[in-house]
Amino acid sequence: MDDRTAVALSSPPPRTRVRIRAALSAAAVLLIVGCQSRVTGPTATVRRTPPPRRSVMSKPAPLPPPAPVRPAPRYRKVILGRSVHGAEIAMSEFGEGGPTLFVFGGIHGSEPTSAYLAQQLERKLRKNPDLYAGMRVAVLTAANPDGLRRGQRENARGVDLNRNFPAKNWTAAAAHGRRPASEPETQALLRAMHRLQPDAVIAIHAITGPRQCNNYDGPGRSLAQSMATGNGYPVRASIGYPTPGSFGSWAGVDRGIPVITLELPRSQSAQAAWKQNESALLAAIRSTARLARHAPRAAPVNAGVRAR
Repeated sequence: MDDRTAVALSSPPPRTRVRIRAALSAAAVLLIVGCQSRVTGPTATVRRTPPPRRSVMSKPAPLPPPAPVRPAPRYRKVILGRSVHGAEIAMSEFGEGGPTLFVFGGIHGSEPTSAYLAQQLERKLRKNPDLYAGMRVAVLTAANPDGLRRGQRENARGVDLNRNFPAKNWTAAAAHGRRPASEPETQALLRAMHRLQPDAVIAIHAITGPRQCNNYDGPGRSLAQSMATGNGYPVRASIGYPTPGSFGSWAGVDRGIPVITLELPRSQSAQAAWKQNESALLAAIRSTARLARHAPRAAPVNAGVRAR
């Protein structure tokens, strides 16, 4: 079989070819129309989320300046000595220096209200450092611990400590001690004075009868008057009887330090006495700061005992 015969056998007849072309054209038309027709079936809904809007924030308010850092209030316990029976005699110091006020109570063991007032003042200062800002306040609550324990005026050796100071008016007597400053409790108070070199001193006592007063020795009248505005007590230069060898004689009269002997009514309860005298003691703190800036300073105290 030659080539022409093979081509004739492989090619369809002309009529068949026409039909094939027509079928292909129809299929192409259907395909194009189908692609362009609209899809009517269910479709997924796509929602476009808009980008977040940038909020326009105002400038933050400036922060307040930091509060100044306050140094911790200075407090220290100072051991001054021991009593005849070995009880510790200690005072509390508040503040860093400057004008100095020394307050003590309990020098007579039969006057416990005086020790109570000193204790209350000490607690007040612990909780309120602003009360002694720029100055120093020292408080000795029990100058005669053995006498307070026994409820007697004198110390354990029977010596009245407020007649045992080395004042110029000291006199020899059994209750005044063998010599000035013979007692360890007296020596403890002298150490306190030597250490503090105070601008003023308040010695708290209690007295019988209606004789309560702000008694002063040395240049202490103005300080006594400032205390009177708080407690209403009269201001007196004398309590009506001599006091040889007293603390006021030694520190106030001989050395020119303002000394107040705060005489409480012995019949008054300790709580009532504190209520009446709290403002007086706080007034004394403020007045000491003022007086120290204007009054001439007393000569340095050299107590003749070794400071601790």
